[in-house]
Amino acid sequence: MKTHKTEVVETAQVESSSASFEILFLEHWAQVFRLLCRLVGDPAEAEDLALEAFFRLYQQYPLPETEFNLGGWLHRVATNLGLHSIRSFKRREGYEMTAGKYALEETAADPPAEIMAREEERNLVRLVLAQMNERQSQLLIMRYSGMAYKDIAKVLRLSPTSIGPLLLRAEREFEKRYQALAQEEV
Repeated sequence: MKTHKTEVVETAQVESSSASFEILFLEHWAQVFRLLCRLVGDPAEAEDLALEAFFRLYQQYPLPETEFNLGGWLHRVATNLGLHSIRSFKRREGYEMTAGKYALEETAADPPAEIMAREEERNLVRLVLAQMNERQSQLLIMRYSGMAYKDIAKVLRLSPTSIGPLLLRAEREFEKRYQALAQEEV
């Protein structure tokens, strides 16, 4: 069981330890940050890595020996963190370049004729939807946008059981109008 006096002594030691760590931090921060800036080339990344180095120092604090070479230890930890960051970046960059290359190879460029045909079909679909009854066109748009019957019923204020038959009628009407317009286009 700790006494009040023991708690006060421990609190004073922690505060003293925190103050001395803060002094070490302020004394070595600029040197560690500059080293990492030169190493990784990005000030934001260098700041993150420098904070990581000081966090690792904080985990080791208070230092076990009075002869401990703090500057050398921080330099070594910062260098290792910087090199690890560079290696990670190079690996990630390689993966991304390979993935991008494969994506470009797999994606064949559509010929202009196909692009034009798709655009004409979209325009024809829009024209048919515009000519249809408003509720039918809304039903088709919502259903083919991925909405569930329950959600469509809620939006249109209809019974969920009526959506199926209404959607079937709307699809038939759309197909009839689409075929008629497609025949006119030819």
